[in-house]
Amino acid sequence: MRPDAASADKPVVVVGSGPAGHRVVQAIGRLDPTRPVIWYGDEPWAPYNRIKLSSLLAGDTRWEALTADVSVSAAVDTRFGCRIARIDRATSEVIDMQGGRQPYGTLVLATGSRAHVPDIPGATLPGVFTFRDLNDAQRLQARSVRSRVTVVIGGGLLGLEAARAVRRYHTRVIVIEHADRLMPRQLDGEGAAWLARSVSEAGIEVRVSAAVKGIEGGREVSGVLLRTGEVIACDTVIVATGIRPNIELALRAGLPVGRGIKIDDATCTADPCIHAVGECAEHRGEVYGLIAPGLEQAAVAANRISGGEAVYEGSVAATRLKVMGCAVFSIGELDRQGAADTARATAFADPDGDGYRRVVVRQGRVVGAQAVGPWPEMSRVQEAVRSGRRVWPWQRLRFARIGQLWPDSDAGDVRFWPAEATVCNCTGVTRGQLEAALGRGCRSVEALCAETGAGSVCGSCRPVLSELSGADALPAVAGWRALAGVGAAALMLALAYLLFAIPFPDTAELAWRWDVIWRDSLWKQASGYTALGAMALLAVIGLRKRWPRLAALWDFAGWRVVHGVLGAVLVAVMLLHTGGRFGDQLDRVMSLMAVAAILSGTVIALVVSRQQDPAPALVRRVQRSATWVHILALWPLPVLLGVHILKTYYF
Repeated sequence: MRPDAASADKPVVVVGSGPAGHRVVQAIGRLDPTRPVIWYGDEPWAPYNRIKLSSLLAGDTRWEALTADVSVSAAVDTRFGCRIARIDRATSEVIDMQGGRQPYGTLVLATGSRAHVPDIPGATLPGVFTFRDLNDAQRLQARSVRSRVTVVIGGGLLGLEAARAVRRYHTRVIVIEHADRLMPRQLDGEGAAWLARSVSEAGIEVRVSAAVKGIEGGREVSGVLLRTGEVIACDTVIVATGIRPNIELALRAGLPVGRGIKIDDATCTADPCIHAVGECAEHRGEVYGLIAPGLEQAAVAANRISGGEAVYEGSVAATRLKVMGCAVFSIGELDRQGAADTARATAFADPDGDGYRRVVVRQGRVVGAQAVGPWPEMSRVQEAVRSGRRVWPWQRLRFARIGQLWPDSDAGDVRFWPAEATVCNCTGVTRGQLEAALGRGCRSVEALCAETGAGSVCGSCRPVLSELSGADALPAVAGWRALAGVGAAALMLALAYLLFAIPFPDTAELAWRWDVIWRDSLWKQASGYTALGAMALLAVIGLRKRWPRLAALWDFAGWRVVHGVLGAVLVAVMLLHTGGRFGDQLDRVMSLMAVAAILSGTVIALVVSRQQDPAPALVRRVQRSATWVHILALWPLPVLLGVHILKTYYF
């Protein structure tokens, strides 16, 4: 029996009130609502949305918007503002700073990370800040009111977010990055150049390939000294040079640590009764330092604690965020792993200046991607990299030409995404999980958020949730019942023409021989000119948008039904004219073109008549494809019809 199952009668103790700790508590509450949980947090307030800290500092949002939904099981005892000092593994207890002891059956360490401050002379001067938690945000909020020049050391995600936030009071902000580009871990040179232009347009100065030698000042900061000898005068410095996992608690308890607390595929440490998740955990030598992998680890830990067999096999690091209002996306490998590597990169730079995209493919499978600026395919590309999906040569050609791996509707509509595709990057919720929630009756954005947690962090995925829940379905067209009926009738007639031929009479002893309809010249001409008249009327109705007087006689929906009726009449007359036989040579081609035009027209009528039911993108995709078939089939008909008439009268 596993330790988690054996200690089911003892409380689960979770240390850490960040996103990973919060997810563990919520997941245990869903899987085992009666299981007692003790939840500790260093900070005195309830869990909050750390992603929005820069928005709080910039004045774009209020504290209420940061407060996470902390609704948890009644069996959860929250102890926020209470720091755990050490772990007594011998007695299976945690001891807080006041000496209080709490027994545990299972312990989950979700201690997160802290800001890394390099050993720079002057880093402890007043006026030097970090930007990691709410305490930092509050201190910077007070400081930014009187700051005139702020230097941000670090051009990564945290540094750029801090730089944007402190621009609130028109402070001059200078970002210093020692690498040769911004966000060097997520972007290549060209992508970073696109981002740098966006940052500069936001009024922030950028200095790359600039190493900091020290921070100068007496009682307060007065400047930043670069290794070149240049001094940048400033009154505030923000150090945003990365994070370091909080491993001290595990280290004092004798648990193996590296860069983080070492865990196995069950998220267990060397002690099977102790799990570690989130930014403090190291799995297979990797410390991710991102929210999404931490949430995945938290879900596995909660499953294991509740008696499940879930396994964590690692994550493909993905960054998806907005920097200065500019979307930045990066996942997987940035480039080739050496001269012998067969990976090939394909890039697309929007000629209108909207952004830059790049994919890396190895042996036909996508292994990395990045983008600066909007990219409707982000979620699908993210899933493709994680799953190692194949990318065909024509997809790469399309990407190089228009910046998309898939057709418009496939990429943009969430219903076309694989079930494993991540819809909410903040919480790691997939399309498959959302579909399951829809099956359980969640039919609104709010219900999906409450059930799965998607859209509860930054909210950027809410439009996709709206699409998935049907909230943005197309409205029913006027006269849709009549249009559907006419389309169905035309479809049945067209299929009858395509599949069946009216037989010739097998005896001469008949009161009326029906084959006279296509044998007698008068009947033949009557049906032929009737079909020609129907075609002419269809052509005139097709010009209704360019003929204001015709359009003014009736509304669009009415003319659409008339168009369908004439199409059904045309196929019925053609059936009489030919007896369902296609003829030979050019006559056969003309008949096939006419049937293709009618069938594609009926598809358009039937799809449009029920456009409120399918996904909007599916409606547009089918309608667009059928329209192209309709046009291509109609284009040669006038010439073929003219040849048919000329041949008939000539011979």
